[in-house]
Amino acid sequence: MKLLFRPYIRYKFLNSLFTGMVGGSVFTIYGSLSPSTFSAGGIFLALGLMGMAYVYHYLMRLKRFFILSLAAEIIMLGMIGYFLVFPKYQITALIVYGAYQLSFVFGGYLVRAETHFARKARIMGWIDIAKQQGYLAGLLLSYGFYKLLEHYGLSDAKVQVYGLHILLFPLEIAIIMLLFGAFRVK
Repeated sequence: MKLLFRPYIRYKFLNSLFTGMVGGSVFTIYGSLSPSTFSAGGIFLALGLMGMAYVYHYLMRLKRFFILSLAAEIIMLGMIGYFLVFPKYQITALIVYGAYQLSFVFGGYLVRAETHFARKARIMGWIDIAKQQGYLAGLLLSYGFYKLLEHYGLSDAKVQVYGLHILLFPLEIAIIMLLFGAFRVK
């Protein structure tokens, strides 16, 4: 398996665009959760990150990097789909929170592996620039989207967040397609 850096950088841009777009919406989704949920989630996250660190030596293979990247993206796609079907339930808030915590567990490894496979400072710089550009663009897009909805009289935060997730579903599919394009089987 080979990592193709130009397609990978495009993938990272869209991946970060997604992160920027979804960033503020979680506060609305998480509104029904108790503070103790976030403490429990933090414990899970810390244990998960530590567990991943114990197996870095096993995971630092390009094929495993691809598989865990794909797993993180599929978790996000599933979470968005679940939210779109069941937007008003407390269990949905727990599932969304759990999905993000799980993606953060993978994310710690993925950042380390990305650095390992990029190896050159110039490539790492391009990846980080694409991430920041994507994140900023996502924040600007979500801000504009929310303001547009407000302009048309849709000021209910839950309605706005639901509408945003309708856009996030095809974006996540595009992200998964770009991920596949960033890896080539030899």
